Amino acid sequence: MDKKSLSYKISLFGCLFAGVVVLLGAYTRLVDAGLGCPDWPGCYGFIDVPDTEEEIKIAEQAYPHAPVEADKAWPEMIHRYFAGTLGLIIALLAFLAIKARADRSQPLVLPLVLLGLVIFQAALGMWTVTMGLLPIIVMGHLLGGFITLALLLLLFLKLRAGNRPAYGSPLRNYALIGLIIVFVQITLGGWTSANYAAIICADFPTCQGHWIPPLDFAGAFQLSQEGITSYLGGFMGNDARVTVHWLHRLGALITTLYLLWLVVKLFSNGYPRFAGWLLLVLAVQVALGISNVVFSLPLSVAVAHNGVAALLLLTMVTLLHMLGQQKYRS
Repeated sequence: MDKKSLSYKISLFGCLFAGVVVLLGAYTRLVDAGLGCPDWPGCYGFIDVPDTEEEIKIAEQAYPHAPVEADKAWPEMIHRYFAGTLGLIIALLAFLAIKARADRSQPLVLPLVLLGLVIFQAALGMWTVTMGLLPIIVMGHLLGGFITLALLLLLFLKLRAGNRPAYGSPLRNYALIGLIIVFVQITLGGWTSANYAAIICADFPTCQGHWIPPLDFAGAFQLSQEGITSYLGGFMGNDARVTVHWLHRLGALITTLYLLWLVVKLFSNGYPRFAGWLLLVLAVQVALGISNVVFSLPLSVAVAHNGVAALLLLTMVTLLHMLGQQKYRS
């Protein structure tokens, strides 16, 4: 098996594996297990969750402020195990890319960018714990996971297509705008989650009984609070959280309208199957977002909302790449 074929298969596996890591991260965050282990990379100084009476005694002596809660610690450690494995997969891809650097059909820069990104992701994972779930760090860690997933897909697509250059058609530019809009919306969603603002508005389509509720933009984008060592549960006031939630809803509206317009463009330009897929993913995501509000953030729905957001991002990356390959169609 040549290096290119091996990289192709590993990149596909890495993309699927990264999707699992993103979902595990969402689950860990949603069950408030982000501080399930008060240290990093171990858990109370162990490589797994302390479970014997002696281990628990040692753990609680070392971290008296953080009693051992296995139901919180295990989701965090499982996420770390999977994230660490993903790092090894990406390191292997970077190694294969360096070995095959003389082959112009083999991407070199992208695997190295991925390696740098996953190292930075590890640092963000550490800071998430050591900085007590500081929202900007939590959001950055979430976005890093989404970006890693998207770049792994892009690497797979480039390997499949032979790493050919993209073609800048007008329709491709529209897809790029759509990708940016989706990423901004994911960022707003990450900020909403990191600040525990997902259910601050329990009604829909209004928010606390208002179409435009009292807003506090300064408070909504405050990055930290002096004297706070743990941001578990959030630190923003009501109006600030309402603002964060309301902006996420506004972003969802803008994203939906733009992607619906893009669906029409795809249909009219001879891409009915891709248009139908994009419409389906968008409809599911909107339904999950509304369900999160109406049913008070059920865990399964909230995790699925994260998963379909990732799927929507991957759909836009695939569309952008596909449109860039039209030049080479026979």
